[in-house]
Amino acid sequence: MANRPNLVFVFPDEFRSQAVGFANQDPVITPNLDAFAKESLVFSDAVSNRPVCSPYRAMLFSGKYPHKNGVIGNVNSSTVQYANYLKENERCFSDVLHDAGYSQGYIGKLHLDPPNEDAHFTEGLRGDGRVWDSYTPPGPRRHGFDFWHSYGCCDWHNQPHYWHGDARIDQRIEVHEWSTKHETDVAVDYIENKTGWRDPDKPFSLFVSYNPPHMPFNQVPQKYVERYGDATHEDLLTRPNVPSDERGDRARQDVKNYFAMVTGVDEHFGRILAALKDQGLEEDTIVVFTSDHGEMMGSHGLMGKSVWYEESMVIPLMMRWPGKVRPGSDDLLIGTADLTASLLSLLGQDVSTEMQGNDYSRGILGEKIDRPSSALYIESNPSWPEGGRRGVRTHRYTYVVQRSKDEDEIEILHDNQEDPYQMENVAGERAELVAELRGEMEGWLRETEDPWGGD
Repeated sequence: MANRPNLVFVFPDEFRSQAVGFANQDPVITPNLDAFAKESLVFSDAVSNRPVCSPYRAMLFSGKYPHKNGVIGNVNSSTVQYANYLKENERCFSDVLHDAGYSQGYIGKLHLDPPNEDAHFTEGLRGDGRVWDSYTPPGPRRHGFDFWHSYGCCDWHNQPHYWHGDARIDQRIEVHEWSTKHETDVAVDYIENKTGWRDPDKPFSLFVSYNPPHMPFNQVPQKYVERYGDATHEDLLTRPNVPSDERGDRARQDVKNYFAMVTGVDEHFGRILAALKDQGLEEDTIVVFTSDHGEMMGSHGLMGKSVWYEESMVIPLMMRWPGKVRPGSDDLLIGTADLTASLLSLLGQDVSTEMQGNDYSRGILGEKIDRPSSALYIESNPSWPEGGRRGVRTHRYTYVVQRSKDEDEIEILHDNQEDPYQMENVAGERAELVAELRGEMEGWLRETEDPWGGD
């Protein structure tokens, strides 16, 4: 067991790939991530295949695409009727590590279990009549995690709540501080192990799922906002695809707070790295920093995620394993399920034949591998799994087909080299390329058993 590495996997919600200082895109303050990137393999073209919270997490846990694991959209009370949640009998990444003798901790947002009416904390906040939060009882629904400090889905960053350990549903802990700070305190305690939360004789995996920089963006400590001084939205919102009309107003209002959250996440991620170093665990621990999806923040007049644009679909992904993974940059088109398979292999585990992700571990370790030419994009609804949008992203192009219920289709093609902000749809001018990329997309749909199908 001593020869098997630990894993620390940190994934804040809605943290876009442009929002790291070393990318030289958003004018953010991220000194810890910038330093970490120099020690890591940075994946410049990592994607969230279904860029929204629950489907990403289900892909990450199961190593399967949404139509195979059943989590097609976000988990809430309106989608439970479609069995849209992670199943108890799904053999997940964490189940494999549990059986291999790992101690395992999960801290923060889960958003994979069906909601319970007694845990509907976010219903009033969102005002949409849906129940979003959920309680995950001890046992098989925790998929091999033996330390638990988590909740389902609640966007109250300044007053979060958690179910700790074996707590019953009525034993929720309420915390009156910024969730990222609190969750980092728990993560540092887990790493230091002064409380005995993990077996010191076993390797461990620790997942830290921050909710910030997810909306609502005004729920951020003022000290991080002050780091941006008197910067205006003109100084901060620098992407030319943000409209100057009212469609960009929300972003102009929120961008400073969003970047402040990013800076807060950066600070606390730095604390986790410091704890690993202080405990002498740095050399034996794979550290991953990534996100479930990005944030449009006004680009193309949109807020949020789920769309195929770079601000939504491309995610930060950095991996550090001193002496094993060589620092640098890699444009591998690695998707969510691929990350699952690759990490399992790096941890010395066999990748289940049930998983659909590709194992790129040899490439991560510097060996030559067959590299994918594209990554799949999915946007679907549990009530209409065969509909919505599908597409592919290559190193140069993003191709998307949007299908309506009367089966009309709109094709979209962006040349990301000539048009990096994806301002123009050139599908009508590139028929041969469109046909080629459609074929690539349909190959993915067959491989992932997606009911969208193709001609």
